[in-house]
Amino acid sequence: MLPTQHLPAFLITVYVLILIPGPSVLFVVSRGVSLGRRAALATVVGNASGFALQLVLVSIGVGSLVARSDAVFTTLKLLGAGYLVFLGVRNIRDRKQLAALFAPEVRVAPKPLRRIVREGFFVGATNPKGVIIFTAVLPQFIDRSQGHVTLQIASLGAICIVIALLSDGAWAIASGTAREWLGRSSRRLEWMTAGGGVTLIALGLGLALTQRRS
Repeated sequence: MLPTQHLPAFLITVYVLILIPGPSVLFVVSRGVSLGRRAALATVVGNASGFALQLVLVSIGVGSLVARSDAVFTTLKLLGAGYLVFLGVRNIRDRKQLAALFAPEVRVAPKPLRRIVREGFFVGATNPKGVIIFTAVLPQFIDRSQGHVTLQIASLGAICIVIALLSDGAWAIASGTAREWLGRSSRRLEWMTAGGGVTLIALGLGLALTQRRS
């Protein structure tokens, strides 16, 4: 079951959140620069698998609570908004360290695709941005009058995973193609991280101010 009343706003919000450079995006970019497009795309598959695991766990544990309790919804929303702002500030503050952490090594030995997918899965499954999307953002677009809140969360979450695959796949292809250009300067990764931090802060403030849709 897919709530369609606010679907355009949902698609825009989720796309911006997923597009913002975070742990998953920077990890994909680093793999594309250091190992090439094939490894970067394998990382994307792993990330999406970890993202899907988050969706299953959140749908089972949060869906029924969100459906029944405005207090739970508000708490999750404010916690998610606060954490988005925190991540944004940290991205800006630690942009040099993050760029150095995810910058490609000069020499990288080839890795088996299975290992690359497994490492991508770990990054995706532990990415806090995914938890925020599923617990604090998705419930805003649920139509309670339709019922089946858990199923609605799962449906919207599946759209998130598809968007993540397409967005991260584009990052993978771009970074693998432009690996030499990106690898010449860590400042480019610094600016990408800082810009993402500003956007996260703006989205966090916007999330805190939104009202629950009936």
